[in-house]
Amino acid sequence: MTDGPEYLEFPLIRDNYKPVLRPYPVQAPEIRSGSEYYFRTESGLTYQVMFARKKDNYLENIVNFGVLSEDYEDEYSETNRGEIYRVIATVVEVVRLFHLNHAYSTRYEFSGEFKKGNESRENSIRTLLYYRKAREILHPGWLLEMEGNRVVVSREKRGGPA
Repeated sequence: MTDGPEYLEFPLIRDNYKPVLRPYPVQAPEIRSGSEYYFRTESGLTYQVMFARKKDNYLENIVNFGVLSEDYEDEYSETNRGEIYRVIATVVEVVRLFHLNHAYSTRYEFSGEFKKGNESRENSIRTLLYYRKAREILHPGWLLEMEGNRVVVSREKRGGPA
């Protein structure tokens, strides 16, 4: 028996999830416990997906992804190359791979940047897209919430409130 909270043993992504589009090939870190993944789209854009540990809890992660290209002003630029759904399928695959190597992780946070002119909205369009995708793919042992402009996925605690 452990002194800390006990967590239900569920995979992050539901067993019957099948991506609608084939993910791009993923370049995983050379060290399995690494936190940076890369993939390249058909149009030649390279994306980086990074997992940052939260300072107050090593088992909680902030997921950040963006384009690595000199053609765009910053890593959160809108690319408009018609690849968004395959990019999202690939990010799901990256999160799945990361979780396989970090099975004790208890929380993942995603946040989408606001498009220019939409900063007054409560949630960015990207965050709403992440929330919709998470609702579609998550194993039922995980909780899904919106906290401000963040999508938060957390492992359900055994014996605690849902």
